Amino acid sequence: MKRIGLSFVCSLCMFACFAQGNIKQQTIAVLKQQILAEADWAMKQSPVTITAESSPRSAGGKHDFFSEADYFWPNPFNPDGPYINRDGETNPNNFVAHRKAMIRFSTIIGALASAYHLTHDEKYVKQAVVHLKAWFVNPETIMNPNLSFAQAVKGSSTGRSWGIIDTIHFMEVAQGVLVMEKAKSFDAKSLTAIKKWFADYMLWLNTSKNGVAEKTSQNNHSACWVMQVASFAKLCNDQPMLDSLRLRYKTILLPKQMATDGSFPLELARTKAYGYSIFNLDAFTMICQILSTSGDDLWKFETTDGKSIQKGINYLYPFVADKSKWTLKPDVMFWENWPVAQPFLVFGAQAYQNQNWFNTWKKLDLKPTNEEVIRNLPIRHPLIWM
Repeated sequence: MKRIGLSFVCSLCMFACFAQGNIKQQTIAVLKQQILAEADWAMKQSPVTITAESSPRSAGGKHDFFSEADYFWPNPFNPDGPYINRDGETNPNNFVAHRKAMIRFSTIIGALASAYHLTHDEKYVKQAVVHLKAWFVNPETIMNPNLSFAQAVKGSSTGRSWGIIDTIHFMEVAQGVLVMEKAKSFDAKSLTAIKKWFADYMLWLNTSKNGVAEKTSQNNHSACWVMQVASFAKLCNDQPMLDSLRLRYKTILLPKQMATDGSFPLELARTKAYGYSIFNLDAFTMICQILSTSGDDLWKFETTDGKSIQKGINYLYPFVADKSKWTLKPDVMFWENWPVAQPFLVFGAQAYQNQNWFNTWKKLDLKPTNEEVIRNLPIRHPLIWM
């Protein structure tokens, strides 16, 4: 009987591995042409870091990342006074050049790492190293490892904790390095310097006033803090940090942010409830994808009152498959731009072997161009995470 039981368990494990591999192979089939085309574009790009453009409103220096809070506008009753908040309404005149440079960098590294993963052609790694050194190694163009001046508000703040969410676009940079780090073209000196940059940034995220405030916030910002720190800690092989993040997901994020029906009440209360619900579910999904191990599988974790990432996907999926079923008001902006090929669909499909989720994912926009969508879509190269 013991032999039969062991054989049965092994068969289940083999089936699970085959099934997960099947989703990965389907993903490759869907994305291969796009990946190679995007990598061809990336091969022609020169590095552009935050030092290429600056704002006179920044309180930082040339090497300090600066952005302005998206939802803050001039006060019509006091035009020269502090900006005021209009939740969900993006001010197109705020300074976001550094964020755009970061997103471009993420796109380049994600494309090159994906192409390398498919082909093992060293040319992609050589090009990636040029960009990585510009951002993290070269003194003339390096970005300082902090976000002290992110999402500033004219007249009231030179930088806020909320701005830390901007570096979710470094996640695919970190993961791209992981995918390429053993290539012959990736020199050890550059790799060491890059990992040190991310280690220094993680230290700032865990010790600075803004970093701690973001970590302890209540909504999608705290989920994004965990998500990006998990990505950076994985690159740096910081096991104590990874362990602490798993615990934080199980004891704080999931219990406090998710309702028993799988929704996120704090996101549903926003003026862009649909977009923020999708965004937060993507973040929770990536936390599970990055942090899960054979001994601590967050995909299988469930709180005592039944909250789980699977329940979160089950709750939101019908509204993504058919947006007309959404029961709340349409978002105040960008309602027509969501959903796209959301990460929770493809990684959820792989984790739970749900072909319907995968089929929905591949039918959606796999390469969105809307800037607001891209800003809230840090995972645009899923193959390097599988």
